[in-house]
Amino acid sequence: MASLIYSAITSLDGYVADDTGAFDWAAPDAEVHAAVNDLERGVGTYLYGRRMYDVMAVWETMPTGADQSAETRDFADIWRAADKVVYSTTLEAARTPRTRVERSFDPTAVRELVATAEQDVSVGGSDLAGRAIAAGLVDELHQFVTPVIVGGGTAWLPDKVRVDLELLDQRRFAGGVLHLHYRTRS
Repeated sequence: MASLIYSAITSLDGYVADDTGAFDWAAPDAEVHAAVNDLERGVGTYLYGRRMYDVMAVWETMPTGADQSAETRDFADIWRAADKVVYSTTLEAARTPRTRVERSFDPTAVRELVATAEQDVSVGGSDLAGRAIAAGLVDELHQFVTPVIVGGGTAWLPDKVRVDLELLDQRRFAGGVLHLHYRTRS
């Protein structure tokens, strides 16, 4: 059975972007990027809000020549092979293959998508993920905590939502990043 997974690279103080919208501090080194790729390899469908789709769509045309890192080439292949669903009221049409646009986030439809999926489903973007968490849809969370405090910005988790979690795994990387893997408790 597939799971709905939310993964994010965050600052120590829990942000995915700083108060200017920048997230260059979250760029993973080769070791972390390889670990992210290993997690993403099992994803068959990505659910995105419009802004996250705009950020991730670059992977469709990302160069994958020998001058790119093995991790970059690997992630581009993983991303291109997956289906994408973009939730947007303003996007006229998808600009990447294997992508469809939905006008509204319907928790019942997402629950059915995950229940019938052959591979895991990933929800990306803190706003959309927050709605999925609030609806009780997210099964697992992966947080890659970067050793930086940004002091404000876009939080990775929603406010005023309580979810009890069980720690499944943790890993410390040489560069100081910490990966925390949780499962939600029913």
